[in-house]
Amino acid sequence: MSIALSPIVSEFETEEQAASHDHWFRTKVQASRDDPRPSVPHDQAMARIRKKLAGKLANQQETTAGKDSCDN
Repeated sequence: MSIALSPIVSEFETEEQAASHDHWFRTKVQASRDDPRPSVPHDQAMARIRKKLAGKLANQQETTAGKDSCDN
């Protein structure tokens, strides 16, 4: 059984959950560091993200507009 943690001290309910998340996180970071592919510059990565977000926003607006026209 694991000791309960205070929500003021930790976002996890138990030490076991905190340790599990820490292990998962460290594994992800190490996998990223071990990845042989070249790094992507920050500006290029942000441009990709902005493009994806703009597409998702456009799709969401089209869906919302379509629902509004069906309701009338």
